[in-house]
Amino acid sequence: MADKDILSRLPERLKKARRAQGLSLEAVEKLSGVSRSMVSQIERGESNPTVATLLNLTRALNVDFAGLLGEETAEDRVEILHEHQTPALDRAGDGCKIRILSPPQDAGRCEVYELIFTEGGVLDSRPHERGTREQLIAEDGQLQVTSGVARGIISKGDTARYAADVPHCIEAVNGPARAILLVVKF
Repeated sequence: MADKDILSRLPERLKKARRAQGLSLEAVEKLSGVSRSMVSQIERGESNPTVATLLNLTRALNVDFAGLLGEETAEDRVEILHEHQTPALDRAGDGCKIRILSPPQDAGRCEVYELIFTEGGVLDSRPHERGTREQLIAEDGQLQVTSGVARGIISKGDTARYAADVPHCIEAVNGPARAILLVVKF
């Protein structure tokens, strides 16, 4: 396949990937660090991006680099994100590490996190957008959940469902703990 063929397919495929995820040029700029004017120029075929720019865009759009440039196929794909590739926030001061399991395009609708707490670790959250709810599934240890004035304790295998549009807090009790957190806006 000639380089010219690859470059001729790139603008439309990039635009298709962005639109399929409902992302604006501004959103892609925030996710990738590539200016919206550059993204627009690439999508119009007015600019040939560097490999570094393409890598930033494919990561932001959660698309396969080779698939973006290669022949399209109708086969189904399974996306694998290895543990070392999973973005994480280490809030060591609070004793809570947050691994971001959901793709960036789901932010604000349905987000999935793995929470890893040291003994006494805390994740204290301000209210999210109105109508937001959380489901916390304990994988290891014991967790105390506070939502507004309500409080409960869950252990391995238990699930807590609660309002997240009020101040809420998750705290490891009686040792370290690990949980999966699902944040959903209704």
